[in-house]
Amino acid sequence: MFKKLKIKSVWIAAIAIGLAFAACSGGHDGYSRKNGVLYKLIVIGDTVCPPNAGDYVTCQLCYSTMSDSTFFVGNRTFQLTEPEFDGSIDVCFLMMSAGDSASFIIDAENFFQKTLQCQMPSFIKKGDKMKIDIRMDDIRTEDQYRRDKEEFLKWIEDFGEYEKLVLHNFIEKEKIEVEPTESGMYFISLVNGSGKPVEYGDIVTVNYEGRFLNGRFFDSTVKRNQPFEFVYGTELQVIPGLEDAIGRMREGQRALVILPSDLAWGEKGSSTGIVPPFTTVIYEVELLKAVPQSSDSEDSEDIEKQSDSTEE
Repeated sequence: MFKKLKIKSVWIAAIAIGLAFAACSGGHDGYSRKNGVLYKLIVIGDTVCPPNAGDYVTCQLCYSTMSDSTFFVGNRTFQLTEPEFDGSIDVCFLMMSAGDSASFIIDAENFFQKTLQCQMPSFIKKGDKMKIDIRMDDIRTEDQYRRDKEEFLKWIEDFGEYEKLVLHNFIEKEKIEVEPTESGMYFISLVNGSGKPVEYGDIVTVNYEGRFLNGRFFDSTVKRNQPFEFVYGTELQVIPGLEDAIGRMREGQRALVILPSDLAWGEKGSSTGIVPPFTTVIYEVELLKAVPQSSDSEDSEDIEKQSDSTEE
């Protein structure tokens, strides 16, 4: 009898600990809470040396909804800033060391409105959380980053010249007569649009197909039957050349854009390895919709209704 009571007490204690942990992590299994974010370490690197504000980090990013619907994947290098509030994405980067991989859960509204300073996409509602998966590839001080960049630029001069030659030959072969923009992009309108032009902060929806100069496709929202939606003018959304091109378009317009690597995937290529370094790419883009932040559309009304019924 005594043994049975003892075993029962152990189980009750274990259940209590489990419930306490679940409460602490907001009910998300495997996640712990720190500095306003929920986090779960997936891979621990060889060293424990997190970055400081002002350092440059290179990392693989994946943004998704809590139902695991991914809406952004990319490899980025950028300078960290001091977190402006608990629970910001900056907190996540400052918790990691080189070689670490981790999953974070943060408040979506704070991310879009406070960090990116833009309206939330229509597929995310007020009160929603979002997942950010980060693989920290490299951490460098500002001085290290500057020195490495100078050395690398000297080393890659020959590669950049070769890419220019390949692009020049392609332009001549295809008899493309439009002049490049100041940034080096070739923008060719295929179908003129009659809708509103894109403005900073608009939530835009596009279809696109990306291919190499040899005609081989590497990405297509058309084949996936899944148009891409993002907030125009915010960081870490699309490659620079594609953003520049979309900013020149109106709803209903379809255009062909040729992007040298410095407007696309750069000297490192895409994080997936599909697009090699120093590779010019071509995108055929169709602007389906551009909704301003101040829109009185039904989507905005739905968001308001949702926010009224969602606990803060």
